[in-house]
Amino acid sequence: MAERLFRQAAGGRHEARSAGSAPGDAPHPVVLEALAELGIDASDHVPAKLDDGRIAWADVVVATCDDACPVVPGKRYVSWQLPDPKGRPLAEVRVIRDDIAERVRALLRSEDDEHDRADAEDRPGSEETGGPAGVEARELAAVDRGLDRADTHVGEDHEADA
Repeated sequence: MAERLFRQAAGGRHEARSAGSAPGDAPHPVVLEALAELGIDASDHVPAKLDDGRIAWADVVVATCDDACPVVPGKRYVSWQLPDPKGRPLAEVRVIRDDIAERVRALLRSEDDEHDRADAEDRPGSEETGGPAGVEARELAAVDRGLDRADTHVGEDHEADA
């Protein structure tokens, strides 16, 4: 869920990928429905296994898990403790979705501010301010239980997201 919400909110300024420690075969229908309410079609989502390559790709790792999430030296690590949407009614998934969307907006503000600072440092004396950052987009690895969660016991399968 975080990956798709991030992509929509970023509007192409940043990229996101999601993965899980034990990904399921397909997104949960209630998650797809909650995202569709916002105009986000995630029906093409293919759950992916979290691996070193996915983490290496990212500048920022957002984890929505407990103890099973990796902490990678040299990466910005953001931990979001969120309930698993699996098995919850749509009304509860909407609350989770909206919480994730607000966290995504805050993360994007933070990332955009960081890009603006880095851009200004790259161009000392530049008169250009405001607008989109001039450095290349940062990548977000959303280790996300909302779309990639395996259909196993919630307490035994921790994953982290976008």
